[in-house]
Amino acid sequence: MCSLESLKVDLRGLKDEATTLAFDLDDTYFEALDGADVKHGSLHVSVSIRKATGFFEFQFHTAGTVIVTCDRCLDDMEQPVETDNRLIVKLGSDYSEEDDLVVVPENEGILDMTWFIYEFVALVIPIRHVHAPGKCNPAMTKALEELSADRSSDEESDQPTDSRWDKLKTLKMKD
Repeated sequence: MCSLESLKVDLRGLKDEATTLAFDLDDTYFEALDGADVKHGSLHVSVSIRKATGFFEFQFHTAGTVIVTCDRCLDDMEQPVETDNRLIVKLGSDYSEEDDLVVVPENEGILDMTWFIYEFVALVIPIRHVHAPGKCNPAMTKALEELSADRSSDEESDQPTDSRWDKLKTLKMKD
């Protein structure tokens, strides 16, 4: 477990040599953020910080699993994640973010990595979340099959259809 305070880096306190930080994030991290995409998970994050003239280079490596909802059966499923990200941080007058460049107010000098890590993870999660074959909730899979069968039987009914739809159906059959 990791408190969110430990994810804040005092840039002015960094030494000239490279600094390495490591964090283990669990459900308390995701619950504290209350993000829309991920609510649970277990991640290991390592951050390498290199201080250069006028800027700081952050290299993030994040690996672990997050819990997302299966799009097919709506049960929770584990999604493995692994990502490497780079962030350049400068001290300036006002806070700003642009692509991979972050400007932190010089009078504060603190970079909060909390949301950056969350966004790195959220961006690497596939758009479609589906269990491996045979792992979906059997009751939901059965209901889905029944509803799909009902829908296809409706399409094959003897009711007259608009001739324009018939032309489209021939295109569908060619695939």
